[in-house]
Amino acid sequence: MSRVSISIVVYRPDVAALTSTLRSLRTALETAREAGSINYVLLDLVDNGSEDERLLDAAVGATMDGLPWLRLQIIRGHGNIGYGRGHNLPILASDATYHLILNPDVILAPDAILESVRFLDTQGDVGLVAPRGYGPDGERHYLCRLYPTLWVLYLRGFAPAILRRSFQPYMDAHEMREVTGEEVVKGIPIVHGCYMFTRLALLQKVGGFSPDYFMYFEDTDLSIRLGRLASLAFVPRVNIVHFGGGASRKGLRHIGLFLRSAFTFFQTHGWKLV
Repeated sequence: MSRVSISIVVYRPDVAALTSTLRSLRTALETAREAGSINYVLLDLVDNGSEDERLLDAAVGATMDGLPWLRLQIIRGHGNIGYGRGHNLPILASDATYHLILNPDVILAPDAILESVRFLDTQGDVGLVAPRGYGPDGERHYLCRLYPTLWVLYLRGFAPAILRRSFQPYMDAHEMREVTGEEVVKGIPIVHGCYMFTRLALLQKVGGFSPDYFMYFEDTDLSIRLGRLASLAFVPRVNIVHFGGGASRKGLRHIGLFLRSAFTFFQTHGWKLV
């Protein structure tokens, strides 16, 4: 049986959406506990800034209370330090076997934690499990990707629809659509940060997320650094639903953050045009 820690970072969260995430997480944890795969859980909600702390606390407590094998902690008072640095607060202090980096807009399948633990328990060369993702409409979300290029970032985030359609096969290849189907795939280059189930010792060895990224590309950078030490694996038995949107649909500030993080990433790991 394994000890699992989980971190969720929020900033002015949609409390109703977060509650749905926590309900699905509770069910997934109870399923794994009943199957004998986990024995204790450390759940840290990192509050980088909320409009109503009492409302948030009440929602979290009502959803997650009553589990004697779960320790819940809300970490706040540090301000908005960014997504990656927020996750690092519990990551670098944890003593668990496995750690789940989870977005507050993800719904887990009831057996998601169980299947993640089982896979890492039996695959010693793998350091991270990537799930099969779906959108709220049931459409596949492809959460595994190749190394990013400037051209694919433009197509995904900023290009007009007619241009994106013209280069759809190129974008599909970048998202590994033909590769990530019904079989396990090891050696995934990049994993989306909405659900990263990892070996904690490996995560701590690379220092967690890089503090160079406030938002965007922190998961891309982390994937590359983890991938140098262990295989990242797509595991289709692990399923989630992910709500989320791109930077280009969130306003000019997010576009600026995206571009700044992209520059930092390419300066660190190497520029690739196409």
